[in-house]
Amino acid sequence: MQKIIFEKPDIEQINRHGLKAADMHYHTNHSDSPTRVKDALKLAKQKSFGLAITDHNQISGVIEAYELKTDVLVIPGMEISARDGPHILVYFYTIPELKEFYEQYIHKNKRKSPYLAITLTTQEIVEKTEDFNCITVAAHPYGYLLFNKGVQKCVEAEYLNQEIIEYFDAIEVICAGMVRNLNIKAADLALAFEKGITGGSDGHLLRDLGHVVTCTHAEDVDGFLTDIMQRRSMVIGREKNFVLKCAMASVVLTKYIKYTAPSLRIHYEQNMPRVKRMGERAIRRIKR
Repeated sequence: MQKIIFEKPDIEQINRHGLKAADMHYHTNHSDSPTRVKDALKLAKQKSFGLAITDHNQISGVIEAYELKTDVLVIPGMEISARDGPHILVYFYTIPELKEFYEQYIHKNKRKSPYLAITLTTQEIVEKTEDFNCITVAAHPYGYLLFNKGVQKCVEAEYLNQEIIEYFDAIEVICAGMVRNLNIKAADLALAFEKGITGGSDGHLLRDLGHVVTCTHAEDVDGFLTDIMQRRSMVIGREKNFVLKCAMASVVLTKYIKYTAPSLRIHYEQNMPRVKRMGERAIRRIKR
């Protein structure tokens, strides 16, 4: 069933076809977004789709959603920022499993800039997820701008091995924050490695929610995640325009002001391997 459609989601039409839609990548004010959980749930209910609250290295947002006892399909998850750069989306079948993983591996490994890289590498994170009933997804695998926030971008920069992709259950093939050609490359990556597919807005503002949705025939979390694992999902959506991306970026940056020094340190640590390799390649070309 796997299909990737680059167009604005028509939720009513999706529902008429017996499919359930969910934005699988959304942030709240529990990390680097101003959006309140109750406002995200209200909009999702109005538009009849579900969502995964995937705050950076944090699970309190999705726990709040469950405590509100909403009838919106809420998928337990988080977006983990690895020490070496990539962002990893991890979705769990139950809140207790999410809590156990978070307490055991994420909470104690946060740094002074809590929404950026934790102390664990990509390899360490994906290996630890294998002991849990969850699915592991490569978020925006070709990264953002100059940053190495995608696993395949790190592979192509030659400081992660291509074999790392085998640890992932699925690839985020449409991320609304990316540009079209990189989303197409992400789709090709999923096809080449025979991985499941997801899509999400990577939204921080309320108006971002539902820009990209993942669809399956399931009605509950268990079925939804299982359909993704078994490559029965569909992704529909398109990228945000430049103005919307700038609006989101300006709001997100305000969340990092009080963490400026540790944030700069993390970015320096993450990007130095790429800079060094670029220098090494330049030297090799000169010697030829």
